[in-house]
Amino acid sequence: MARCLKQVDMKEKEVKNLEEIFEARIARDEKIEPKDWMPEKYRQTHIRQISQHAHSEIVGMLPEGNWITRAPSLRRKAALLAKVQDEAGHGLYLYSACETLGISRDELYEQLHSGKAKYSSIFNYPTVTWADMGAIGWLVDGAAIINQVPLCNTSFGPYARAMVRVCKEESFHQRQGYEIMLTLCNGTEEQKEMAQDALNRWWWPSLMMLGPTDAESVHTEQSMKWKLKRKTNDELRQQFIDQTVPQADILGLSIPDPDLKWNEETGHYDFGEIDWDEFWQVVKGHGPCNKERLQARVDAWENGEWVRDAAVAYAEKQEKKTIKEAV
Repeated sequence: MARCLKQVDMKEKEVKNLEEIFEARIARDEKIEPKDWMPEKYRQTHIRQISQHAHSEIVGMLPEGNWITRAPSLRRKAALLAKVQDEAGHGLYLYSACETLGISRDELYEQLHSGKAKYSSIFNYPTVTWADMGAIGWLVDGAAIINQVPLCNTSFGPYARAMVRVCKEESFHQRQGYEIMLTLCNGTEEQKEMAQDALNRWWWPSLMMLGPTDAESVHTEQSMKWKLKRKTNDELRQQFIDQTVPQADILGLSIPDPDLKWNEETGHYDFGEIDWDEFWQVVKGHGPCNKERLQARVDAWENGEWVRDAAVAYAEKQEKKTIKEAV
């Protein structure tokens, strides 16, 4: 009995020593790599965030994919198709980064399809006009960039490296969306009204997608400590508003917030109260398109089973051929 207690005590000391080394590396801004020792909570936190990010990229293809066949010109169609393909690539980078933490791709998909895993609340809103393609690029991708650029310096190596390319492509998406809005605002009165309507519908969800307030967030404090996040949700939201309001002024559009005003004292915009009840309803699966989005993903997975089976069969056939030739 005494021997067992001694072994437990030694193991606890060893773990504590490893934790101290880990925390020192975080403090020095060193990258943590997959084969390095890490606390289990750190691993699980990263699986949650990276997988949620990957799911968001994949589900995020759906609202815009609806408009590929209805784009107003061949140029717009090609650009939108390329953007949706980019989002698919982002999801694959992030799933690969997540797999380095010891979870399989199939398990990640199962968590999404069962509703256990979350994705960004913003993708549960409908895209009802072409102007929504502009608003999503300008606002949604704009908010995503503000959230994701700091992740290029996150403490987990594979995630940080994946984010470098993701952010470069998202920056292009944001400019593409803004250009769509600018074209509409310089067009007919009806087109400008369409742009204003899209801004009215996407403004508040874009603020919500940056996450709950710091007081309500259950993950921010630990994520900041481990340098998974570099800025809090409220800091990111304020940065987004300060950056976006002048852009709306250039377009000649009005931000749908009567309480929005510049505060000389703080050097930031004050803004109205966000409807957090709506946010939590969407997060819990009761948004306008939650069921539709998730069902579309499940259908795509099930309908694509024959493609996966064919790819596996071909790979096995090639492997046998290679072995036979070697013998």
